[in-house]
Amino acid sequence: MNRPLTCVEICAGAGGQALGLAMAGFVHVALVEYEEEYCRTLKQNRPEWNVICEDVRKFDGRPYKGVDLLAGGVPCPPFSVAGKQLGKDDERDLFPEALRLIKEIKPRAVMLENVRGFLDNSFAEYRQHILDSIEQLGYSTQIKLLNASHFGVPQLRPRVVIVGIKKDEKGLFSYPQGNMETTPTVGSTLYDLMAENKWKGAKKWAENANRIAPTLVGGSKKHGGPDLGPVRARNAWAELGVDGRGVANSAPESNFEGMPRLTSRMLARIQGFPDTWTFGKKKTAACRMIGNAFPPPVAQAVGEKIKECLEDGGINCKSEISLSRKIV
Repeated sequence: MNRPLTCVEICAGAGGQALGLAMAGFVHVALVEYEEEYCRTLKQNRPEWNVICEDVRKFDGRPYKGVDLLAGGVPCPPFSVAGKQLGKDDERDLFPEALRLIKEIKPRAVMLENVRGFLDNSFAEYRQHILDSIEQLGYSTQIKLLNASHFGVPQLRPRVVIVGIKKDEKGLFSYPQGNMETTPTVGSTLYDLMAENKWKGAKKWAENANRIAPTLVGGSKKHGGPDLGPVRARNAWAELGVDGRGVANSAPESNFEGMPRLTSRMLARIQGFPDTWTFGKKKTAACRMIGNAFPPPVAQAVGEKIKECLEDGGINCKSEISLSRKIV
């Protein structure tokens, strides 16, 4: 019987990636997160997790040397189109810390995710530097844009995922393919929650909300509010019959008329979280945690491919050389 595969995760946030990796079969030996609200969320949902609430810059990876996977969602604002896109010049860029921890921990595999903006031409030199640096530490690397909607998440949410496999592992790693044809619509995803308080218009609303959602926006600590993002995003939500100017405390009442607002529970379900995952009592904080999260189903799909290759003794492990130097 194979031993459980171990994982250290940095920049763990509210646990989207960690939950997905746990569902894929990884056992977390440490999760590093800086913000106290996020740490409380992690501990509340998974008391057994070893949550280390500190700046990743202070985290010493050496005690965890040899774990199977180092994972993390390094902060996206440096590369997000919603920000100034300062990249490596942004003080929030933690890629250097990820590289330091790869060197200290020497995991069998690495999984780092970021926003679509990381693939912009303006970051080509820095992106290549990151990939080259991981390669020089002994890993075959691949980078790919994955759409959450291909993995059952009813949302337009592209995320960049870098996977590195130690070069002494044998075989081939490939990303999960996914299938958008099986992705539910916003209406079918949220109908039961919209109908919780016997809203008479719930069925008609669900029939009209017959597409996937735009990308959920979490915002920064300074600017993230309990709404569904800027004007363009709110307009896209309006086409689905949702008022994106705010977030509701509860589902519509029986005689409600007009466009309903989503609750934080509805947002969490659209992001791929199970209904059992809690985000505290503060609506603004909950919306920011949910909106900034990596969808658990996507993390699970990638994690399963990494786990498959590590457990097979390397049969399906190593990145193809032809793909290791370019975006796939």
